[in-house]
Amino acid sequence: MNSNIVVAKFGGTSVADFDAMLRCAQIIHDDNNVRVVAVSASAGVTNHLVNLTQAGHSESDRQQWVDAVIAIQDNILAKLSLDADLAQGFEQTLNEFKQLAAMHALSKQQCDEMLSFGERLSSFLFTQVLRQLGVKAERFDVRKVLKTNSSFGKAVPDILATREAATELLLPILEEHVVVTQGFIGSDSFGQTTTLGRGGSDYSAALLAEAISAVSVHIWTDVVGIFSTDPRLCAKATPIARLSFDEAAEMATFGAKVLHPATILPASRAGISVFVGSSREPHAGGTWIEKEKRNEPGIRAVTQRKNQLLLTLKSPEMLLASGFLARVFGILSSYNISVDLVTTSEISVALTLDNAPNASRPELEQACLDELSQFCHVTVENNLTLVALIGSEIQLRHDDSNLMRVLSDFNIRLICHGASKHNLCFLVEQNQSDSVVQAIHEHLLEVA
Repeated sequence: MNSNIVVAKFGGTSVADFDAMLRCAQIIHDDNNVRVVAVSASAGVTNHLVNLTQAGHSESDRQQWVDAVIAIQDNILAKLSLDADLAQGFEQTLNEFKQLAAMHALSKQQCDEMLSFGERLSSFLFTQVLRQLGVKAERFDVRKVLKTNSSFGKAVPDILATREAATELLLPILEEHVVVTQGFIGSDSFGQTTTLGRGGSDYSAALLAEAISAVSVHIWTDVVGIFSTDPRLCAKATPIARLSFDEAAEMATFGAKVLHPATILPASRAGISVFVGSSREPHAGGTWIEKEKRNEPGIRAVTQRKNQLLLTLKSPEMLLASGFLARVFGILSSYNISVDLVTTSEISVALTLDNAPNASRPELEQACLDELSQFCHVTVENNLTLVALIGSEIQLRHDDSNLMRVLSDFNIRLICHGASKHNLCFLVEQNQSDSVVQAIHEHLLEVA
C-alpha cells in the first residue's frame, strides 16, 4: 500500500460553481497526501444530460438543455481563465458535446458518451482552479485507466485491467503532480465510453484508490458525514463518527445517499479507509469507515429508499420443485437487474427492485417481464419505500418491546430479516414512509 496517497472525490454540489470549486481546491492545497482527485459533473448538469439521452423531445427542449449545460460552465469560466492546454481540451470536449446533442436517437453507447460530458467538462475547470492556488495539477482522462465491460449504463469494472493501466499510466504522474480526473465514467476494451451508473463517482474514487494501493479515500459532499437518518427529515439526526464496512455498506445500499453503495466494495477488498465530510465545513469532522468491527450491538441509523418495485412471482411449479429460483435469477441477471430483498413461500417469491425516476433506463424492462411470464404469474406493485434499520447484531427478540411497538403502528407490506445482523428491512407505502422514518428515529435513536 502506498502509505501516503489519498484519493479525494468531490460531488456535484462541491463543484457547482467557482466559489464551491475554490473551497475544494483549498482542501487539496492544504493536504499534500491527496494526489488523485475525482470530480463529478457540476450540480444540475447530469439531469440535463439525462434528458438529452431520451428520444421524443422537441428541438426547442433539447436546445434548452444544451444551453443550460453550457451556462453552468460559462458561469465558472467567468471567474477563470484556462491555460492553453486546458482551453484546447475544454473546447474540443464542448464541441463533441454539441455534435452528439444534435442527434435525436442515441444508442446505449452514445447515451453513456452523452452522460460523460459533465465530468469531462468540470475536470478541466477544477484543474485550473487548483493551478490558480499554486498546485501543480494535471487533468487526466480516467477512461485510460478505469476499464469496464460493455454493459452501457451500468458497466462492471475490470479490476485487474484497471490496476495494470493505473500502475503504468497514473502512478508515474503522482510524484510531481496532483491528478484531476473524472468520476462515474470508464471505457471498455474497445475504447468506448461507459458509465458506472448514477452516483458512480464515489465508486470510481474507491476503484482508483484500490488500483494504486492508496491508504484512504476522502468523499467530500455537502453534509458533515453520514447521519443517523436524513437530517432534512429529522432535526435531531446526528452524524456517526465511525462505521464498519458492513454497516456503511448496508446504509449506502438502503438509502443513505451520501455514499454510493458500491464504494465499499473496493475499499473493503483493499482495506482502504473511507472518510465522508463536508466540503463547506472541511474542519467540522465527518464519518470514518474502516475495517474494524464494532462490538456495540443495536440500531445506529434508519434509512429509506423510495421508488421501489415489489415483484411477486407465483407458480404451482415452485412447490417441491428445484430450479425455480435459479431460473428466475438467471433471467434477472441476463437483464443486469440487481435484487435487494427476497422472501419466499411454498409457491411464490417476492423481490424488491429499485425504480429510480432519474435512471437513464428502466430497471425492470418489459422484455424481462414477458420472459418471466412464460412460466409464472407476475405481479408488479409500485409506489413503495424500503425502510431499513441499520446497526450491529440487530435481532427481533421478545425483549425488544420498544422496537416491536414502533413497528406495530405501521402497515408493513414485506419484511426481511435474518440474512444479515446489520439490518432489518421492510416495505411501506411511499406516502407514509417519511412518517415511518421520523417515528422510528424519535423512539429508537434520539437521546432525551
